[in-house]
Amino acid sequence: MMSIMARYKVGIQTRSRILAATQDLLAEVGFEATTLKAICDRAGIQSGSFYNLFRSKDEAVLSVLREAIATVDPDPAGEGSDSIHDLVYAYVDFITGNTGMARVYLQLAATAATTDERLRARVVRHHQHRIRRFSEAIQRGDPDLSIYDASYRAQMLIASLNGLVLEWTILPDFDFRKYADALIAERAAQG
Repeated sequence: MMSIMARYKVGIQTRSRILAATQDLLAEVGFEATTLKAICDRAGIQSGSFYNLFRSKDEAVLSVLREAIATVDPDPAGEGSDSIHDLVYAYVDFITGNTGMARVYLQLAATAATTDERLRARVVRHHQHRIRRFSEAIQRGDPDLSIYDASYRAQMLIASLNGLVLEWTILPDFDFRKYADALIAERAAQG
């Protein structure tokens, strides 16, 4: 009989295989074509094993996206050690270094979040968290700036970055990093 610890270890390994399969499929074929069957086939498991760990394909997808998004923050503990430059380039690196996941995240944020209340709430929380992190970094760089002004600048910077990401998504040859450099230089010149 398998010990509790051994079953726990198998469960963790199975969960890891499911998440890896989900991530690979999302990057290769996109959200719509990533089916529960495809995830199970790729992970080498039966659907019952999947349902022991996740309620739905969407839950597995959200877990993958949550992990991907967590890697974007250069200071996940929020200890206040990151600069606006650090935050911008962590985002640029996420977009350019994880192309498949970045496209899936953008697709889900732009489309699925408009029809799925849970996903919408998650995207809004993530966006608000980014605004707060950017605002704090802006204020660290300019302590005399009001919270309102720092938040406004963070909103504009994130909107600009998202606009650049949209162009990068549509035009594969678009040099996202070059324009992010220009955006940071412009922001530095403005103070």
